[in-house]
Amino acid sequence: MIVLAVMLIAGIVSIMNSIPLSIRTTYGYSQNYLGLTPRGNNAMTPVIRGVVEAESPVPLGPVMVCRASDMEVKSIVGPWRFIVLGLEQDDMPVYLDRLGGARRIDGRWPAPGRPEAIVSEPVARNLGLKLGDVMLSPDRPDSYSAQEVRVVGIAQMEPWMAIVPVEYHRANHFPPIDVLVVMAKDRADQDRLDRWAFDRFQGMQARVFAFFRLERETDEMFVILYSILNVVIGMLVIVITLMMAMLMNIYQSQRLQEFGLLQALGYTREWLLGRVLAETALVVVGGWIAGIGVAFGLLNVVRAVLMEPRAFMLDPQDPVAYVYTVPVPIAIFVASALTVVLRFRRFDPVGVVERRLV
Repeated sequence: MIVLAVMLIAGIVSIMNSIPLSIRTTYGYSQNYLGLTPRGNNAMTPVIRGVVEAESPVPLGPVMVCRASDMEVKSIVGPWRFIVLGLEQDDMPVYLDRLGGARRIDGRWPAPGRPEAIVSEPVARNLGLKLGDVMLSPDRPDSYSAQEVRVVGIAQMEPWMAIVPVEYHRANHFPPIDVLVVMAKDRADQDRLDRWAFDRFQGMQARVFAFFRLERETDEMFVILYSILNVVIGMLVIVITLMMAMLMNIYQSQRLQEFGLLQALGYTREWLLGRVLAETALVVVGGWIAGIGVAFGLLNVVRAVLMEPRAFMLDPQDPVAYVYTVPVPIAIFVASALTVVLRFRRFDPVGVVERRLV
């Protein structure tokens, strides 16, 4: 029962944690650059760019003027919006390098002005796309484009990304708004640039997309959900603890004759109590360790069979999931120890031996 309880708790918490992990992974490209939009006013784009280039607190790398639309990707909780960037031809390899670089590119780069796209391998796996498949289409309201946009390249890299030629984007996507992709020269300075831009453009006709905002909003989004999870885990621990305490009580009751005979032979009550508590601790700790092992194995199976084929995120080594299981052995040991101590306080070895002899 301890093994099952630990496995259940670790599994629930790990799957719950896979949701924010998926958010950070799917939109993790944003930690490599700052996104700025003029909130629908295309005349503001050069103004925003001028402010960034003149006042940036860190040396700047490439500043790309691009277009953006969106499509849907899949997650374990339903579809999520995902950005499709329209980039200049020369900016495409620079963008991929900034994201970490591709080990190789299967296929080719999109041709200028053509309805073609290059995506990273996780995006292709998530959507079941192969070279030549349609990614955007007039028939897909949630992944729309005026023409069928086909995948002509798949970049073998971990970050999620999808890019098309900016010329095609300008000719076929509304609204005609240029957005900025701003990169710090040193990637280590990107967070500083992001936070500066968020403060600098407060109150201006500009919207800032930055990774630190994504993390903050993700944490805020799941506060209530994790509070509910804590209540559920707490109730589960209480139920399991009561059940184990009752089972331990029954087990110790069946050993009364053994304890009576041992005390009649000269063993002290303290020695017997210590022995019982040591056995209880061994069972509880052993069950917890076994439960951790079973949970780890099961989560690896779930990841391999259900998650990875769809590029869903799950971390079988998530330390938080296993920390949540710690109250189980502690609560069970405390409840069992109290049961044993109370029983030994009323324990009469003489009566036990007399009943044994009769």
